[in-house]
Amino acid sequence: MGNTAEESSRASEHRSRIILGGIAGNVMEWYDFALYGFFAAIIGKQFFPSEDPTVSTIAAFGAFAAGFLARPLGGILLGRLGDVLGRRQVLMISVLAMAVPTVMIGLLPSHEHIGMAAPILVVLLRIIQGLSVGGEYTSSAVFLAEHSPHDRRGLIASWSSWGATAGMLLGSAMGMLLTAVLDAEQLASWGWRIPFLSGALIAGVSVLLRRGLADDPPAKEGGAPVTEVFRDHLGSMGRIVGLNIGFGIAFYTIYVYTVTYMTEIDKLSEHVAFDVNTVNMVALLIAVPAAAWLSDRTGRKPLLLLSSAALTLGAVPLFSLIHSTDATTVLAGQLIFTVLIGLFAGPVCATNVEQLPRHVRCTGLAVAYNLSIGLFGGTTPMIAAWLIRESGSPLAPAYYLAAACAVSFLTALTLRETANRPLD
Repeated sequence: MGNTAEESSRASEHRSRIILGGIAGNVMEWYDFALYGFFAAIIGKQFFPSEDPTVSTIAAFGAFAAGFLARPLGGILLGRLGDVLGRRQVLMISVLAMAVPTVMIGLLPSHEHIGMAAPILVVLLRIIQGLSVGGEYTSSAVFLAEHSPHDRRGLIASWSSWGATAGMLLGSAMGMLLTAVLDAEQLASWGWRIPFLSGALIAGVSVLLRRGLADDPPAKEGGAPVTEVFRDHLGSMGRIVGLNIGFGIAFYTIYVYTVTYMTEIDKLSEHVAFDVNTVNMVALLIAVPAAAWLSDRTGRKPLLLLSSAALTLGAVPLFSLIHSTDATTVLAGQLIFTVLIGLFAGPVCATNVEQLPRHVRCTGLAVAYNLSIGLFGGTTPMIAAWLIRESGSPLAPAYYLAAACAVSFLTALTLRETANRPLD
């Protein structure tokens, strides 16, 4: 009896170390991506000045998108390393490649001081970060899924998404704190740099946690996983792309772009915008593991279909609530979005991993997921701002979101149920 209890305790401790190591880099990665999105209006004025503030914001979101457009290439490079060298190695590389540019953005002189070099350097740093993120999220999801029992794979794999959400929450909370203690002038001149410089501390903790992870043997001995995955698993990769289009656009509309939307369109204060967003990020942290746990019991497919259908039909009316001058109404609209996005985000992590065999899993998932999120999710804030400017309708982003979620719904219809089945 004593030995059984001791073994159970050791297994629980081992699983906790795996989860912490798996999600540590995600916290770092998405902390920075969140900061850039949240402070896009300020960064636009600092590095992409224009007489029209909207043009500056669109340019800043363009640099944000550049990082995402680099993700497919990062996915190919780091995904291949994950299959050839092992999962732990690529997790160490990716977190370090994110940390250095994050701190450098916090130190970078503005356009006023170094002219055109400033926006060029911002874009280059965002591209380096994009290459890093291209391997981070998918490698951590694979690592967690491969180290979980099949009847708990949905829950354990979902911690990768939880870590990304926690990083965004940390960024939102940092923004909420700064807007509470600094006035607008202080925030615009130097205050926005503080959270970027603080990223060094998060990166240090992430590296320490990952150094203690046991390394796996390479999944792919010889050969070329990139060639093989495109030759033999194109259909599976297509399903991953289609499944994540709606998720990516919904996520970046509701948790990144809406902070700017609330201040520039709804005319709410920055402090109120960060308060609302932070509350909803906390709610998402609860919704994701709850939905993942449910998917281990009811199956992935029913939850993916339900949530994507609800987002397709509800996008416009829910976004109408966000388009309000009343903070409570905005909070309610974003909170309903949060429940629906959480229902999708919970099961989709394991579902993505379950589409591919082990020997090409890191490569195939990194390429497919980053094509989807890079081309569609990361460009969402820029496209949303452009759609409103060109159409004159403050609800234009909602129609874009609805169309994307319809694609995810149609893709989910083609999936076979993968819950409670052996991964390989």
